[in-house]
Amino acid sequence: MSGSRAPVLMVQGTTSSAGKSLLVTALCRIFRQAGISVAPFKAQNMALNSAVTCDGLEIGRAQAVQAEAAEIEPSVDMNPILLKPEGDRRSQVVVLGKVLASMAAREYHEHKPELRTVVADALDRLRRKYQLVIIEGAGSPAEINLKERDLVNMFVARLVNAPVLLAGDIDRGGVFASFVGTMELLEPEERALVRGFVVNNFRGDRALLEPGLDFLSRRTGVPVVGVIPHIPNLQIAEEDSLALQWRTRKAPAPDTVDIAVVCFPRISNYDDFQPLEHLPGVSLRFVTTPDEVCDADLLILPGSKSTISDLAWLRSTGFEELIRARASNGRPVMGMCGGCQMLGQAIEDPEAIESPTPYADGLKLLDLKTRFSANKMTAQVTFRTRLSGFWGMSGEQDLHGYEIHMGMIEQTAGTAPFEIVIRNGMPARISDGAVNESGSVMGTMIHGFFTNQPLREALIRSLQRRKGLPEQALIAPMNKVMEYDRLAGFVRAGLDLPFISQLTSISASQLKPESSEVQTA
Repeated sequence: MSGSRAPVLMVQGTTSSAGKSLLVTALCRIFRQAGISVAPFKAQNMALNSAVTCDGLEIGRAQAVQAEAAEIEPSVDMNPILLKPEGDRRSQVVVLGKVLASMAAREYHEHKPELRTVVADALDRLRRKYQLVIIEGAGSPAEINLKERDLVNMFVARLVNAPVLLAGDIDRGGVFASFVGTMELLEPEERALVRGFVVNNFRGDRALLEPGLDFLSRRTGVPVVGVIPHIPNLQIAEEDSLALQWRTRKAPAPDTVDIAVVCFPRISNYDDFQPLEHLPGVSLRFVTTPDEVCDADLLILPGSKSTISDLAWLRSTGFEELIRARASNGRPVMGMCGGCQMLGQAIEDPEAIESPTPYADGLKLLDLKTRFSANKMTAQVTFRTRLSGFWGMSGEQDLHGYEIHMGMIEQTAGTAPFEIVIRNGMPARISDGAVNESGSVMGTMIHGFFTNQPLREALIRSLQRRKGLPEQALIAPMNKVMEYDRLAGFVRAGLDLPFISQLTSISASQLKPESSEVQTA
């Protein structure tokens, strides 16, 4: 494709969490199933769930998922700008996979002219490499206060004259008003780019929805080209912690392993726990108060983008006393990345890399300390466990994960539970994490821990034995290919694919599914 540029299709939304990311993922899968070389693109992503590419660069988790659905390697060109909020007014700005700086909103806006060139160049490289690029917007294109400085919505659409599908989530209410209001607030040339509406997350009889769809088309002159049904138990990582606000928190059944994850104000990479959410015999809950923990079989402190700040929140809410009590009673506690750092002796940030607080005592449950550095570690890793039984498994086996952190840990005593043997493709011998003397408290800096079936299974079985539960049958790893195909099947059923083929200049016959059946379980 070096001499030509691929066609594009863009998905924007009436709001944040309108289903844009999943719709782009589904479209990437549908076109890949048709034999099309397709890539995702999002100019600017604001998310604390991120991923590491094979060359050790950082992008938004959603684009890594979309690339996986398209069966291609993720690259920084798919998400050239990533904003990782550090507070209400500042974000760490990652450009082409590397940290540029921590900036306040006003300072970031001053960089917009040069960043527009970064966006345009990245998209152009993708269009030269692939046959089709599916572009994702962010938030809403009708945010009046942001339009002049837009980098991700209509700026991108106008840059490449992209046909736009506007998506709205009907499950949250007000979807018709959102569609009409968005169109009213767009400029005439922007409205002309919106070629179709897609209603996401619909539950019920579509026939009852038709009068509203007809009204919408008459009022705006834009057809409704898709009504996507609610997809139950979808095992695909969501983009950011905003989704946790809508997560149902069910009380755990007594015959299940109960895992409670502390939901920090700046929780990051909470998709670490997605492999546990759908396991038989396991209840995974995100908790915000100590009372919610109850008698959880395992308490996890997850990653954090603002470790010292979230540690202060942990103390102010009473979690510290709970965690100490669990540790003294031998009840399992696990820390991942920022959570691991909190469990250590101390956190030092003398250069104010992440926080204006230069020093904070840790919970002093693990023999390690953390010092923040301007050099961010982003790496795909292969590691091995030095433990057997509760936190580990018998025998040496290569396990896989990734690192994203600016706080560098140092073990102050004892033996680290894990060893990194490959980092970004290079052989290594790097100790990771810590475990307390009794073995009840463990921490690791490695994300993606639970995607490893042997570790996941060893942990769940150990918790079952501690609780006196019968061990479940062997837990099969999540089949991502089947999940992407299942998502594609639901979207196929609800989307006007001949219309989509016209927008992309891809033959409609290529998009016909091999089977019209949609898996619903």
